[in-house]
Amino acid sequence: MEQSREEPHGGVLYVVGTPIGNREDLSPRARRVLEQVDVIACEDTRHSAQLLQVLSGHGRLVSFHRHNCQQRQPQLLGLLAAGHSLALISDAGMPGISDPGQELVAAVRQAEHGVICIPGPTAFVTALVGSGLPCGRFVFEGFLPAKHNARRQRLQHMMGEHRTVVFYEAPHRLLALLEDLLELWGDRPLQVARELTKRHEEFIGPTTAMALDHFRGRSPRGECCVVVGGCPEPVTLPWDGDVLATQLQHLIQQDGLSPSQAARVLAQRSGHSRQRLYALLLQRRRGEEQGPGPQWLP
Repeated sequence: MEQSREEPHGGVLYVVGTPIGNREDLSPRARRVLEQVDVIACEDTRHSAQLLQVLSGHGRLVSFHRHNCQQRQPQLLGLLAAGHSLALISDAGMPGISDPGQELVAAVRQAEHGVICIPGPTAFVTALVGSGLPCGRFVFEGFLPAKHNARRQRLQHMMGEHRTVVFYEAPHRLLALLEDLLELWGDRPLQVARELTKRHEEFIGPTTAMALDHFRGRSPRGECCVVVGGCPEPVTLPWDGDVLATQLQHLIQQDGLSPSQAARVLAQRSGHSRQRLYALLLQRRRGEEQGPGPQWLP
């Protein structure tokens, strides 16, 4: 306890969690460090100035965001080397989560300066715990690629994940994400968390289809946390080579998947191993190459 009262120390980077909505969530320790630290690196100096105006004083604000982090990082390391105390905050939540804070922390540790984390609210943890979905084991994916094809490719890669999955998403891309989730993952348990810790906090669900229907009628506002139930364990279906080969053919020709992707998708649906399904593809291809009839494998 005595050591914390002496904070902040010179030559140390303090990674400080700030409120994700409700300003009363700023901890007493975070408040004290931000009041007494020499310099505060933040995403938006105007936004942070509004948060910090409730303090009795605070360190000098400097901007640190994804557009200037490469130029600013040497300056911040220089401050630490000169014995100044430095705090890193984000616009909301814990720095380093989906922002350039992680690179600064790594650089500070490499330069052998001290790093101390002062915990605070985190949007994806708040959304996960409040969703009612299993949170003993989960996957945090942050923001998916903004481009349509890259986003769908990433979702296809993750469709067999059995743990709860949490995404961040911007409001103007939320509908596209929900549509892709419904098409590729099916109608799973899902909650969209908005305005967390604020007066109008809401969770929209409880399934992908119902959330999609809600936001088709009401445009989403503010960044969202999307919490999706994991892929259910497949029930292994009886092995029928002809039926499975037809399904693989459909995945390749109609959905545009590669043979390897088709085998992985059907493995998740049927319960059969990906290796056995891919072997079936090779067997059917060899049979068609040796006999009459068009080849359907690319």
